This record gives sequence, C-alpha cells and structure tokens, in this order.
Amino acid sequence: MSDGPPKHEMQYFPNMTAAMPSENAEFRRVLWTGLYSQVVLMTVPVGGDIGDEVHTVDQALTFTSGVGKATINGKDQDVKAGDLMVVPAGTQHQFVNTGPTPLILYTIYSPAEHDPRTVHKTKEEGDEEEEAGKDEAPKWARQSQAENEKAGLVNTSG
Repeated sequence: MSDGPPKHEMQYFPNMTAAMPSENAEFRRVLWTGLYSQVVLMTVPVGGDIGDEVHTVDQALTFTSGVGKATINGKDQDVKAGDLMVVPAGTQHQFVNTGPTPLILYTIYSPAEHDPRTVHKTKEEGDEEEEAGKDEAPKWARQSQAENEKAGLVNTSG
C-alpha cells in the first residue's frame, strides 16, 4: 500500500454487501484511502464492541454479517446485515455485537480517519496505536479541495 495520494485508478471490491467471510478476524483493516474518503473493513467479535467514541469526520457503516446494537447520542437501534447507519461528525456512537457470530461491516469515513496502512488484529491494538498517535490519517487526506487542486492532486479538466 502506498504512503502517497491514490492513483487515478478504479478500486474494485466485489461482493461487499454480501456476507463477508468471518475468517477475517482482523478488527480493522483499511482497504482504500482517497483524498476525501476512506474505506475500512471491521470485524467485531462475539460480545465485542468498537468503543464509545466521537470522530471529527462523517462515517457511514454498512453491515454485511451478524447482528448488533448501535447507540447514537444515547438512542439505541438494532442493526443487521444489509443495514446502513450514518454517523455525522461530532456524534457519540458505539456499536456492540449482540449475536452469536462476528459482526462484520465496512465503513466509509469522510475524510479519512486512519493511516492508509492500518491493520489492527484487535480493538486493544487499535486503541493503543490511536492513543500513541500511530494511526493518523495522512496530511494529503485532510487537505481542502483547493489545496489538492493547487498541489496537482486533482485535475478537473479531465
């Protein structure tokens, strides 16, 4: 995976809305990071959770396998495979696996939330890296559209 901005090429992830293989036991894996968004695959183990948190970025989560409970600003909502949940920036949220199998989802952050090379085998590993400042989105993924155009990262003329 590159440390720099993405190439202007298609990224294809087939069958993302189908049940993802539960043998993907990694808690978090960044699949792709763009200038204005990031795709991350997550597996929440049975009885596990993602952690009660608030981001400075928008987040859309699509559940592909399992069942769970979302708590958004104190309001609970059951979630299951096929559901989409949007969490606006600055909103408290927590997702708990309430089922007998892993809760698998992919999430889109806008802009990026994690280092493009991030792979966390467990929630604890992810928490440690975040607290140590080792899992930060790259500067180029946090720049404004004008900055990216000026840097030549976006060519609007085709």
